[in-house]
Amino acid sequence: MLNLIKSVTNFFIVLLFISCTPQKTDKKNIIIILADDLGYSDLGYFGSEISTPNIDGLAEKGVVFTNFYSSPSCAPSRAMLLSGNDNHIAGIGIQAFRSENYGYEGSLSQRVKIIPEVLKENGYNTFMSGKWHIGGDPINRGFEKTFSLLPGAFTHYDNNKPIRGYPDTAFTLNGKKVLWEEGKYSTDVYTDKLIEFIDSSDEKPFFGYLSYTAPHWPLQVDQIYSDKYNGVYVDGYEIIKERRLKGMIKKGILQEDSNYKSKSLLSNWSNLSSSQKAIESRKMEIYAGMISNLDFNVGRLISYLENKDILENTVIVFMSDNGAAAEDFYFNKTYGNYLREKFTYDYDEMGSPKSFISIGKNWAEVITNPFKLYKGFTTSGGMRSPIIMYGIDNIENRIYDEFISILDIAPTIYSLSESDSENNVTGESIVPFLKKNQEYIHDENYVFAFEHSGSSILIKDKWKIVNNSIPFNLNDFELYLLSDISEINNLKNEESEIYKLLIKDWESFVQTNKIILPTPYRDDLN
Repeated sequence: MLNLIKSVTNFFIVLLFISCTPQKTDKKNIIIILADDLGYSDLGYFGSEISTPNIDGLAEKGVVFTNFYSSPSCAPSRAMLLSGNDNHIAGIGIQAFRSENYGYEGSLSQRVKIIPEVLKENGYNTFMSGKWHIGGDPINRGFEKTFSLLPGAFTHYDNNKPIRGYPDTAFTLNGKKVLWEEGKYSTDVYTDKLIEFIDSSDEKPFFGYLSYTAPHWPLQVDQIYSDKYNGVYVDGYEIIKERRLKGMIKKGILQEDSNYKSKSLLSNWSNLSSSQKAIESRKMEIYAGMISNLDFNVGRLISYLENKDILENTVIVFMSDNGAAAEDFYFNKTYGNYLREKFTYDYDEMGSPKSFISIGKNWAEVITNPFKLYKGFTTSGGMRSPIIMYGIDNIENRIYDEFISILDIAPTIYSLSESDSENNVTGESIVPFLKKNQEYIHDENYVFAFEHSGSSILIKDKWKIVNNSIPFNLNDFELYLLSDISEINNLKNEESEIYKLLIKDWESFVQTNKIILPTPYRDDLN
């Protein structure tokens, strides 16, 4: 009898132990790595002279989409990425603008559910480290552990805020305000925190959102990284532009017979003085160093996942939020006076915490070549961004030129994580196409449209209409084939019937999303 009691007791002890032990799962871990203002041709795999072996490794073993559209600005991209919805539906109609109007609240709306909220409901741990920039605090939107920069930008080493209106304490740890640890570098710290969160978690699947602030201005990085590029940019804009173009063609990111036109730049290198050339070269050395440091940290994360034996069960999406940034706030009429009081433009200090520099319009044009313009515009240069997806099972590793948008990321993640969601997303999962269960991602009737501060675009089938008129005028839309990547041939007059149909789609989009035109606010970025 005593033995029977012992056996029953041991049985219940084992049962209790089993019930309290974290159970392994076949569900995929998901990590989104979001670079800030990383340009289309800035990665080695995308034709750059910048060394990015770790990110390139993800591309070589994963899939790359060369016709990926984000948005042209930071905050709308983040709202669209996390919600799978239009930026107005998500509450971020205009970056850096708040109002009582629907869609222009300036903070992520409760109208939408976002990825961490959905995945948490489906058994995931949820972590975030880095830039938030969509109002409120991420700890209140489905994340269990967070280290976050709440506004849109900061310096990379300290608490010396770059915008007068930003809070003095711009960072939070799990919802509580904290100061930056002086001297620590942003990309290193954000990576440390995400690894720390994953390492302290149980064995449930996890979602990690690693939202870097590199290579966003101000350009700052340790010299060990920037000095790797000493002398690389002394030949100037035109040489680097053509090298990158050839690199993209060689890598297969652009086809040699693509409909493109290499850009004419705003300034010729030969017209610059020797001191101007030195400054411009140094800017890009530091910018390249920031990207090398970012790649190093991506490598640290990959190594951690390998050592923990979970890399094979992890999907990694690496992407940028918009085109290369041309704005130079140090000389901007709105922000410049404050910055010149606090920072230096001195050559010897460039890249240090004391300095505030940006790459400027010429280098931005180089980076977005052969696309039109850069960040802030709904042209190809403002919205086409690099994207890499690693770790999706049973698919062919290759480069695809099918159109996808930032709205497609959330539904793709819900599919990969086997997450039930009643979320009303406007994007579509890429998974059926990758697994060859369907021949297309979006059918000919699918419409992607976007508006921010008046700048507008609509894509349908093989066409797009684009409008960057100031002030917004409906009659100023231009019509291009989507394959016209440099937006050379405006076919508005030749294809008037197609143009009219797309304008009708645009008007329906404006009405559905309650877009206010003319725009209630326009920030002076460029």
